[in-house]
Amino acid sequence: MALMKSSMVVAAMVMVALVSSVAAVPGIATFYTPPYTPSSCFGFQDRGVLIAAAGDSIWGNRAACGRRYTVRCTGGTNAVPNPCRGGSVTVTIVDYCPGCASRGVTMDLSQEAFAMIANPDAGRIQIDYTQV
Repeated sequence: MALMKSSMVVAAMVMVALVSSVAAVPGIATFYTPPYTPSSCFGFQDRGVLIAAAGDSIWGNRAACGRRYTVRCTGGTNAVPNPCRGGSVTVTIVDYCPGCASRGVTMDLSQEAFAMIANPDAGRIQIDYTQV
């Protein structure tokens, strides 16, 4: 009986790990600088600094407004060596990035959010993101 419970616990942990890794979506992030208001989603409401502007792939005609995403740097896209700092940041979508699609960018992070996961000198990074 104890062996069966242990097996079930291990199986559940494996399933959670698989779902977590499968749910991450690859993309590209850049950053923008203050002022962060007004925004397409919230006008002049201050939503803090852990925010992002959505590119077309996640914007959905304002459906992304208020959504939260956990973002992790996975690598560079240019000559800046080792841009990732490790860890992740959770941001709220507050704006639309009209120029992101033409640059292949998924989301434009606030300068503060970008700096938490990558060297700002990189300017553009590869990311994995999941909706929270």
